[in-house]
Amino acid sequence: MKHIRLTRYRKWRNVFHQSWMVIALSAMLFIPLVLVAGLIMKSMLLLENHHLFELLFSSDWRPLSSHFGFLPFIVSSLWITILSLLISALVCLLTAIHLTQYAKRWVLRIMHPVIDILAGIPSVIFGVWGVLVIVPFISHQLGPLFGKSVSGYSILAGAFVLSIMIIPFMLNMLIELIKAVPNELQEASLSLGASKWQTIKFVVVRKALPGIVSSFGLGMSRAFGETIAVLMVVGNVTRIPTGVFQPGYPLPALIANNYGEMLSIPLYDSALMLAALILFLVLLMFNVLSRFLILKAETH
Repeated sequence: MKHIRLTRYRKWRNVFHQSWMVIALSAMLFIPLVLVAGLIMKSMLLLENHHLFELLFSSDWRPLSSHFGFLPFIVSSLWITILSLLISALVCLLTAIHLTQYAKRWVLRIMHPVIDILAGIPSVIFGVWGVLVIVPFISHQLGPLFGKSVSGYSILAGAFVLSIMIIPFMLNMLIELIKAVPNELQEASLSLGASKWQTIKFVVVRKALPGIVSSFGLGMSRAFGETIAVLMVVGNVTRIPTGVFQPGYPLPALIANNYGEMLSIPLYDSALMLAALILFLVLLMFNVLSRFLILKAETH
C-alpha cells in the first residue's frame, strides 16, 4: 500500500513539474507573438494610407506632410551593424584563441572580470566616450588622412562605439566555446605531426565553428538594436549614407528621438510603431540567417 502511494506521489509530482515547464515554454513562445501582433495593430493606420513598398523604399521623410520613407534609417542601421561586426569579429576570435590556447591561465583569470566589467558598463557611458574620443579622432585625424573634411559624427563613429560594446558580449561566448573543444582532439592532431597553429585552425576552430557563427549572429542582433550610444555619435541626419564618414540615422535612434513628443500625431505614432516592427523583423532575419549558417557549418 505504501509503495502504491509513493508511486502515485511520484507520478503527480512529475505531471506537476512537466506542466509548469510546458507553461513556461508556451509563455516564451507567446511573448514574441504578442509583440508582433501589437506592433502590427499600431502600424495599421499608416499601412492603410500608404503602400508598404513606398514606405520601405522611399527616402522622403517628411512626417508633417505625411511622407514616411524608411529607407535612410534601414540603410544606416545596416551600415553601422555590418561595419561594427567587421571591426569586432576578428578581434574577438583572435583574442579568444590567444586567451584559451596561448596565454597563461592567470591571464584568463584576470581577463574574465575585465570582460564582465566592460559588458556591464551602461551604453550611455560608451556614448559619452565616443563623443569625447572617437568623434574628435575621426574629425581631426582619420578624416583628413583620407582627404575628408568631416564633423566626426558619422557611420564610422557609430560603428567604432558599437564594436567596443559588443566585444565583451561575443568574447565571453567565444572563450567558453573554444574551451569546450575536447583536449583529446588537439592531442590527436599534435600526435600526427600538426603544428600548434594548424591544430587550432583545422581542429579547434572547425569544431567550434557552429558556435562561432552563432555568437557572431547574436552579436549582430545586439548591435542592430542598440540605441543610446549610437544615437549620440552617429549624427542623426535623415539621408541615405554613401560612405562611412557621412552621418546616419538608424532605426532605434529614430524611435528614441521622436516617440514621446509625437504620440499626439496619429500617423507619426503609427510610423514609429512600423519602425519598431521593421526593426523586429530584421532582427528575426538575422537570427534565421545565422541559424541557417550554423546548420551548414554542422553538416561540413
